[in-house]
Formats: sequence, structure tokens, C-alpha cells
Amino acid sequence: MHKLSIILPAKNEAEGLKSFLPRLRKQQPHAEIIVVNDGSTDNTAEICLANGVFIVTHPYSMGNGAAIKSGVRHATGDVLVFMDADGQHQPEDIPRLLAHIDNGYDMAVGARDGDSQASKARGFGNALYNRLASYMTGHEIKDLTSGFRAAKTHKFREFLHLLPNGFSYPTTCTMAFFRSGYSVIYEPITAPKRIGNSHLNVMKDGFRFLLIIFKIGTLHSPLKLFLPISLSFFFTGLAYYLYTLTSVGRFTNMSALLFSTSTIIFLIGLVSEQITSLIYNQAHEVQPLTGGSAFAPEFSNHINPTALSKQVA
Repeated sequence: MHKLSIILPAKNEAEGLKSFLPRLRKQQPHAEIIVVNDGSTDNTAEICLANGVFIVTHPYSMGNGAAIKSGVRHATGDVLVFMDADGQHQPEDIPRLLAHIDNGYDMAVGARDGDSQASKARGFGNALYNRLASYMTGHEIKDLTSGFRAAKTHKFREFLHLLPNGFSYPTTCTMAFFRSGYSVIYEPITAPKRIGNSHLNVMKDGFRFLLIIFKIGTLHSPLKLFLPISLSFFFTGLAYYLYTLTSVGRFTNMSALLFSTSTIIFLIGLVSEQITSLIYNQAHEVQPLTGGSAFAPEFSNHINPTALSKQVA
């Protein structure tokens, strides 16, 4: 049987944690539950203490991805489960993810159905990311941005240094697993409406998620992103050259510019491909880390001593 560590990043999620933590403890009585209090200004810490879970506290908000990394550094289990603290992820679904880990998969992801999307705009955005990521990896990706997932600890820690501090950590770790040839499976889930207010801003995070599209390409196979762009400039330049050749009988500066741009974009993609390969080769050279005690000094000033005394074995 696996030793399970459940990690919940939380920023002002006291309302959700009040009902969620008892449900989670009832469903997984032997699991290590780690709540990372990411600079909350409400009584998130008090709720965690009342429920006897391990709590890591950031002195200020560092971001969802930073909270995930803090939780992983303190986890002692050989399997990690990541969940949101807002009540959208159901503790009852955890065994279904763990069943895939038992069957040999390296990571199992809870894939939200259409009724679980917060809005039509966000659902459309997630569908776009899923299609692009599926093209980049050559595997069907059903929910690229889902924060509900289970993974083998030593393999997840290989990519800890690649994870961003913001909300795009699910995208990064998914692409990293596929890029490294690790097995990933998707388990359908239904996520109810979150408890409390969302921390996402439509305008700000809409632009940020647009940047994720480019990150997807550079994380997995840059040439798959840069090559089509390069070819579009090349064929546009070729078509324009044929037009000017028949109309004015010469090779124009615009055609030269389009051909040059095509070459530059292709070379950028080629260099990016080599850099990506080096990054993942270095990641695999890092020794897998076990246990959480080695990381304790880094965050020792942020851990509530009362919470430590109530850590669940």
C-alpha cells in the first residue's frame, strides 16, 4: 500500500476548508494532509489547526505553483495527490486516481466534464489548450489545466525546478511528464461549483493563459510550434515572389524579408529544441529525493509549531 501525501494550496480558503477537511480526513484517514497557507488573511490557519493537519505557511502570497512546490518539499509519501482547497475536487474521487497509479501509471489526472467549467469562456479556453497540447505531444490530453491529480513522488520531484509559481503548474508538469516519456492517464470527474470567490481575473489571467500556449510548445517540442510558422512565412514569400516575377519581372525586398523571417524562425525553433532536450536531460540526472525532512530548514520559519505537533502520521 502506498504512503499518501495530499497537498492543498490555500489562499483565503477558510470557508471551503471548514467543510472540506473533515470529508477528506474521513475518506483518507491514514494519509498525510499538507495545507500550504499561501499568505492568507482570513482564518485558514486556524481551520487547519482545528482539523489536525500539517500546515506550511508562506509569509506572503507566492502563487499557486509556489504553494505546490512547498507542499512537495515537505511531503513524505511515495504518492502525491494535489487538490484545490475550494471544494471543487471530491475526496471520493481519490481512489479512482490511485487505482491508475497501482496499475503502473506515473500520473493520473482528474479530467473535468463540460458541466464542471466555471464559464463558457473558460471552457472554450481549456478546450483550445487541450487541442494544442494534444497536437504537441501526440497524445490525447483531456484536461490540461486540471489541478486534481495523483503522481509518483520521485518522478514529480524531477521537474520541481521547472514549475512556475503561478496557476500554470498543471500545464508544466503535464508537458514535462509527456516529454520525458512517463505515462499519464485521465480519469473523468465532475467538479461542483467552488466555495468562495475565485482568485482568477478574466482580463489579467486571460492574457496569461494565452502565454501558456507558447509555453506548451517550448516545454515539449518547440519545432512543432515554430516549424508551421516558419513554413507559413516561406510559402507566403514564395507566393509573393511568383506574383512579382510575373507582374514586374523581379525579386522584391518584401520576398527577401519573408524568406529571411522564415529562416530565422526555423533556426529559433531548432535552437529551442536543443535547449529543451538539455533541460530534460539534466532533470533526469538529478537524484530522486525521498522524504520531507531534508527540505525542512528552508521553510522552518514558516511552519506553525502547533501544527507540527498535530501532524498526522
